[in-house]
Amino acid sequence: MAGVQIDSAVLGWHGLKGDRRFAVRRLSDQSGFPWLTASRLPELLLYKPFGEASVDHDLPTHVRTPDGAEFSLDSDELRDEISRRHGGPVQLMQLKHGIFDDATVSVIDVATVRAVEREAGRPLDVLRFRPNIVIEGNTDEPFAEDQWVGKTLRFGTDDEGPAVSITMRDLRCVMINLDPATAESEPSVMKAALRLNTNHAGVYATVINLGELRIDQKVYLV
Repeated sequence: MAGVQIDSAVLGWHGLKGDRRFAVRRLSDQSGFPWLTASRLPELLLYKPFGEASVDHDLPTHVRTPDGAEFSLDSDELRDEISRRHGGPVQLMQLKHGIFDDATVSVIDVATVRAVEREAGRPLDVLRFRPNIVIEGNTDEPFAEDQWVGKTLRFGTDDEGPAVSITMRDLRCVMINLDPATAESEPSVMKAALRLNTNHAGVYATVINLGELRIDQKVYLV
């Protein structure tokens, strides 16, 4: 569904707490990937989770639909709404450790987003890239993240603070073509990433130390 910008987040062993802890499953799909994503139903990007669970504060409680209706996350109304748009029955599932494509943490530098934006010839919201962590580096070099593979990103000045190990480059799919505000597809975005950097933008990482991430926190490449 819609990405949410937040000022702080707790980095746990399974990524940011509360991130991608729910998934919509297509009941008629018996494959190894039965999840309904925006690549199949772009309108999912227009559904906006909100609220704060009483026990696990990082989890939402409700969803606002593209038409402005507000439903409880576990309600029959929300399930029926998404089933109707999809054209088949679905089920909302909560997964304790989340559901991810390739890794629990994805990182992108602002300079990379701006480079793809210039090449595509249109303004791009960073939410289009659906990262966990957005970094503003100290240079304007795009795709600098490619050189981070095998290194560590440490957040904050405490040597024992949160840190992730960069494991691989992020190979992009059609998701970056989808405008997070309208759900409309623009193929020029993925074509731009392909021309500039063989369709890679950002990197994946695994967690090696826990802690809190905050806006304006200093980040060190080790």
